[in-house]
Amino acid sequence: MDFSWSAEEETFREEIRDFLKAELPAGWNDSLVLDKEDDEYIKIAKEFTRKLGAKGWFTAHWPEAYGGLSWPFWQHFIMNEEMSTADAPIIGGNGPKFLGPTIIHYGSDEQKKQFLPGIAKGEDLWVQGYSEPNSGSDLASLQTRAEEDGDDWVINGQKIWSSYGHYADWCFMLARTDPEAPKHRGISYFLLDMKTPGITVRPLINIAGTKGFNEIFFENVRVPKNALLGEKNRGWYMATTTLSYERTAIEAPARAQRILNDLVRYAKLTKRNGQTLAEAPAIRQRLAQLAIEIDVSRCLSYRVATSQARDAIPGPEAPANKVFTSEMMQRLAQVGMQMMGLYGQLEFNTKWAPLKGKIERLYLTSISGTIAGGTSEIQRNIIAERGLGLPR
Repeated sequence: MDFSWSAEEETFREEIRDFLKAELPAGWNDSLVLDKEDDEYIKIAKEFTRKLGAKGWFTAHWPEAYGGLSWPFWQHFIMNEEMSTADAPIIGGNGPKFLGPTIIHYGSDEQKKQFLPGIAKGEDLWVQGYSEPNSGSDLASLQTRAEEDGDDWVINGQKIWSSYGHYADWCFMLARTDPEAPKHRGISYFLLDMKTPGITVRPLINIAGTKGFNEIFFENVRVPKNALLGEKNRGWYMATTTLSYERTAIEAPARAQRILNDLVRYAKLTKRNGQTLAEAPAIRQRLAQLAIEIDVSRCLSYRVATSQARDAIPGPEAPANKVFTSEMMQRLAQVGMQMMGLYGQLEFNTKWAPLKGKIERLYLTSISGTIAGGTSEIQRNIIAERGLGLPR
């Protein structure tokens, strides 16, 4: 298989790189390393995201009718690779990547006109309201309820692990609308304004000491009837569409390659017992193994991207990519911590922390990678049942 890019695609890649050089702050991700939960980072991310939106790049792969540029998917793929390689400060990526396509598939004309422009311009930040304290891997057991009352829906319940919920403008969420139906069939999909009375957001401090996750409480929250996306009680099927796009992770190999490059440079510059780490056979072997795994992850992401390039909703190849890549990121973090020894325990962005403590942060945050978006066990079930046709 030929993985090379055409001359036109390589020219486009250089255009993206030139844009990043011009728009990213000086020393970005090198001398200037910001906490992604810090207010300064959020401010920079919002400005940068709006610049992408103004150029039409945030949703460039969408049809022009919905605010995109109708780019060929591979052009969009190249842009995502370069953005991830540069660790570009983008916020609200769930809008163009998986909520927007879900609205395009299932939304009414009114909903498309209302919600898609704000996503395309990079102005509206959405939060996902799926998981609940007692409904994580078994998401279909969720208990948040939405009841019809005149021209409104009244929502009561709680969501958890809602990333960037404390900054969000809107929420896409699941609620039970028929408590008597089998659990997968009594769920509906809603789109609601986070400023609606009765919504309370409480940030949660995670293992890395950041507050990216949130819990959201809904107490008699009234939303209009048109907040329902698609058909009543058919929300589970729309949710699985959203999750299929979420699990693609096509830009993850570029992020992993950036981290590996940092580790290789660190190994070449750091001496231990009279030789650089790069000269130690055990370190060289581990770094080489990671390089191979990143290439495997890249090939898996190409397979997912090929499906999306054909305008198909990703199938079992998406969870396969998600499982491998999330576990590979954990191995990458573990090797980095082993290379750095006790220095690797120094906290993010502190004076003596190697690589500004990025590996320490990765080590902590990658733990959730095999849980978020569906656990590795759930992904393997999907691969077995939908991909291999094995019995439940």
